[in-house]
Amino acid sequence: MCRFTFYQGEPIRLSALVTEPAHSLIHQSFDAREREEPLNGDGFGVAWYAPDLTVAPGRFRGVSPAWNNANLHEIARVVASPCVLAHVRAATQQLAVSELNCHPFVVGRWSFMHNGDVGGFARIRRALLAELSDARFDSIQGSTDSEHFFALLLDELDASGDADDVEAISAAFQRGIERISTLMFTHAPGEHLYINAVLTNGRDAVACRYTTDAPVEGSSLYINQGQRYVCEEGVCRMVDTVHSGSVIVSSEPLSEDPGWSPFSANSMVLLTGNQVRRTVSL
Repeated sequence: MCRFTFYQGEPIRLSALVTEPAHSLIHQSFDAREREEPLNGDGFGVAWYAPDLTVAPGRFRGVSPAWNNANLHEIARVVASPCVLAHVRAATQQLAVSELNCHPFVVGRWSFMHNGDVGGFARIRRALLAELSDARFDSIQGSTDSEHFFALLLDELDASGDADDVEAISAAFQRGIERISTLMFTHAPGEHLYINAVLTNGRDAVACRYTTDAPVEGSSLYINQGQRYVCEEGVCRMVDTVHSGSVIVSSEPLSEDPGWSPFSANSMVLLTGNQVRRTVSL
């Protein structure tokens, strides 16, 4: 399974998440601490929002390992954003290593990334595709279970009027989990769903840790929130300032900052702007 980091708050350089921290996302790409397999070398991706320019995020993906991509290091050094998604991939279910299969996935103003597995995906894929609208069927470019689940979520967002409120986004996500669980129960009984994921429009976001398996089998996920996130000579932490706030959700803590807290099993955090609105149980 993969590792990812999501940030929302005062604009920061991508490097503050991807390269600078002691346990940066690039470090997690070759030395993940909370997976049996420490390598996540099947590609990477970053997406970032520039709200003064456009509602659609920019994105850079590649199939090389994150630790070995000089362009990622250079982009991270000079690009700043108030909303960042970064992901390093470990391919599951023998799915192809290709740029199209690298997270984050982007459609319009929506971005999505996933760490986990839709058990029995090959057995439910045909039925899942049959349920999708034409627009969301056509939006799928790769072969991953993650992107197919994203398409299903987009259909639920469309049903909510494109979900301009974080509560509506949360409700759409929960309906998506129910739909994929039903498909698995029907077409792949006995398989389990593992969903650590973030869905955002650059302003509102939901971050989820969920599994139908025993909670201990779910992947790790942490949150850190405070006034401002800073990196100074490799030491990264939340500090108290007059700034409006920052939130980080990450598969593993990026540093020794004591502000990191684990997600509860089967829970979802709702974010509006730079603040946590509330946490819901799933």
